[in-house]
Amino acid sequence: METNEWNHVETGLSTEEAKRRLIKNGPNRFDEQKKESVLTLLWRQMNSMLIYILVIAALISAFVGEVADTIIILLVVVLNAVIGVIQEAKAEKALEELKKISTPHAIVKRDGIVQEISSEEVVVGDVVILDAGRFVPADLHLVETANLKIEESSLTGESIAVEKDAHWTSIEKDVQLGDQKNRAFMSTLVTYGRGTGVVLETGMDTEIGKIAKMLANKEKEMTPLQKKLDEVGKILGIGALAISAVIFLIGFLQGREILDMFLIAVSLAVAAIPEGLPAIVTIVLALGVQRMIKQHAVIRKLPAVETLGSVSVICSDKTGTLTQNKMTVTHVYINGAYDRLEDTSIENETVERFIHAFSLCNDATLDTGDPTEMALVAAADKFGLSKKQLENEYPRLNERAFDSERKMMSTLHQLGEHHIVYVKGAVERLLPKLTKIEKNGATRPMTTEDKLAIEKQVDQMSENALRVLGIAYKRVTGQIDQKDYETDLVFLGLTGMIDPPREEVKPAIAECHEAGIAVIMITGDHQKTALAIAKELHIADHEDQTMTGVELNGMSDQKLAEKVGTIRVFARVSPEHKVRIVKALKSQGHIVSMTGDGVNDAPSLQEADVGVAMGITGTDVAKGASDVVLTDDNFATITHAVERGRNIYKNIKKSILFLLSCNLGELAALFIGILLGWPAPLTAIHILWVNLITDTMPAIALGVDPDDPDVMKEKPRSATEKIFTGENIAFSIGNGLLIGILTLFAFMEGLKVYTGASALWTLDLKHIPSEALIHAQTMAFMTLSISQLFHAFNLRSERKSLFQVGIFTNRLLMASFVFGILIQVAIVYTPIFNDWFHVIPLTWDDWLFILGLSVLPVVLNEIVKGVRRIFSIQ
Repeated sequence: METNEWNHVETGLSTEEAKRRLIKNGPNRFDEQKKESVLTLLWRQMNSMLIYILVIAALISAFVGEVADTIIILLVVVLNAVIGVIQEAKAEKALEELKKISTPHAIVKRDGIVQEISSEEVVVGDVVILDAGRFVPADLHLVETANLKIEESSLTGESIAVEKDAHWTSIEKDVQLGDQKNRAFMSTLVTYGRGTGVVLETGMDTEIGKIAKMLANKEKEMTPLQKKLDEVGKILGIGALAISAVIFLIGFLQGREILDMFLIAVSLAVAAIPEGLPAIVTIVLALGVQRMIKQHAVIRKLPAVETLGSVSVICSDKTGTLTQNKMTVTHVYINGAYDRLEDTSIENETVERFIHAFSLCNDATLDTGDPTEMALVAAADKFGLSKKQLENEYPRLNERAFDSERKMMSTLHQLGEHHIVYVKGAVERLLPKLTKIEKNGATRPMTTEDKLAIEKQVDQMSENALRVLGIAYKRVTGQIDQKDYETDLVFLGLTGMIDPPREEVKPAIAECHEAGIAVIMITGDHQKTALAIAKELHIADHEDQTMTGVELNGMSDQKLAEKVGTIRVFARVSPEHKVRIVKALKSQGHIVSMTGDGVNDAPSLQEADVGVAMGITGTDVAKGASDVVLTDDNFATITHAVERGRNIYKNIKKSILFLLSCNLGELAALFIGILLGWPAPLTAIHILWVNLITDTMPAIALGVDPDDPDVMKEKPRSATEKIFTGENIAFSIGNGLLIGILTLFAFMEGLKVYTGASALWTLDLKHIPSEALIHAQTMAFMTLSISQLFHAFNLRSERKSLFQVGIFTNRLLMASFVFGILIQVAIVYTPIFNDWFHVIPLTWDDWLFILGLSVLPVVLNEIVKGVRRIFSIQ
């Protein structure tokens, strides 16, 4: 802004100058963020290694003429993408919502005339008039103030309205937003008084605009599960190519037809890749979303369901999230005693007068006004003393308004034939005005000991982060000048107020601690206030666990990363600080969740692995930047969401291990059969059908397995933890080989029976009749699919017996098991399916043989689990 503009405060800018600046700098609004197109959303769903492999498999299948295989694979790819896009259809709304909260109109002075204009037309240098109930249209330097208070919690996180003073100056260079008393910031709300300011910044250059830039520049990161699935895709892709190449080479050396070997190699690649995995993971996450909605958590971005389960740190905004965002009188000092408000009896003359005083010396109502005054009205209301009724009984005759110099307010009321003055204000300003003290209805002169006791009590209340106000009165006979209202006063008592914690938060935090999750409070409020709340909630115990924004400014990112693990409360911080804190935690390997409701929380909500916004009190900006929205604003819902996320991850892991062990079974059957020079025991369409249909239903059912009640007693899993641990690999390979061998055994038994061979070693594998081969392949196909259906029950628990878990506790799994068998039977006995799948009807003996083999995976796994339980007991 040009230096001579301070000379134009009386007249404001000229209309011509304002137009010139508007053209030069643009409207006072936020830059539009380009919305993501449907194609962009689709690409995000398609951009994974597993999907690439599936598309390549589909192209190869089409090239060799396997049209059915191509269609099925492409259907899976489309299904996966569509489900994901539907869940994430709402594009990021953060900047759009930021724009909405900027005020529609502003009062400015131009050409010496006060006029109302659109806030978008406000330019740098404009003189803006502020009054109660009006939003600040841009960042201002205040040049005139009269009892001006501005509520800045949505920007700074501080719950108390800030007193502004145009004459305030600071000797410090680094002053936090909440302490800049001669500035007013865009989107904050004037709650009291009036003021005049000169516009310093507009649009994207304002403090709120800086937040908008931070949101716009944030790049999306892959979630832990997406990273793990991408790793799985790479491993499977490389493995499939290697196995296909090896088997093609073996076939070539065996003298088989090159085209036949190419088809077999493609079949092996298909067998190695669980085609249904991406769709199943997406479906399981989507089902998890539906279940979480019933628990008051709306998931905006699908992968956040799983990421919640791996959270190791919850960074929570204090105001409105851990606390009620509502100043509340909690303690009083009256009649020489310090008590909680609810333990105070109104059956006392002094107590009644005390309540009358702070309710009547007050310009607020229960619903509107300064938060501190509203808290006093609410306190009176708890005792059944309505402010409106009191005002009717004791009409206000005159007043002396609060100002920042006196730090007091006084009102004159009619009291029968006499008058009474009620006074409230800062104790240090009130004490010199006191000459008497009232206790239990009796008034006596105030002594030095009385004043020392009051000062001691104020110190104690301040240590507990209470905002303290002194209350006094005096009776008046005859006329009295305003300047005499605040002399020769009688002390009644002190009120202590604070923005109190939500009732449900303390047990929720205790549950987080039991689950190994650290809770960190990040707030724009003062250090003492934040620490007092943190102590009450068992987040922190002492001041060493706190850090202020000023300390943070003097610290490098590396030093912060080293220190962040010991800090539990960050106070007086700005939006940029919150982002730095989240980044520091992430650099230490933590999976970070950030909760909040204000505009100031939006960048850190987006930076965190999981951003959690409050649905009721939360701003639309916070919701737009979040991954999860709590519809009940209950911090405890976060712990339930984490618990749900942990169980969903466990269930997804069950689904993945089930699919991979099944695919290893298919791979083992094909690889071993071809290695031994046998005819292919399965065709490509058999493998695709099993992968996409027969396996998919149990995999989804495992994905919604009943929750583990002990999941919150476990520590958070590491961000680097792999899905494939040594135990999981051994389980998958063991069961895969078992299923593969059982499939081969059924195939060879089918060949023996339907070629009329007396024993397996007498088979002439070079000259197998086509009908006998199809019969044997049908038996292999049925054994493979049904043994995998049985195998799904092994995934219910790693240690517990199926009977301990309960065979029927997962009804969806039972339904998928029964349906899977019925659909396989339908394929065998329906002529049209016989042609498509190259199968023929089986006899009762065949079915008994197949069922006998198929149940073996459950029997053997139950034996292994039993041995492990016995071993662990010993």
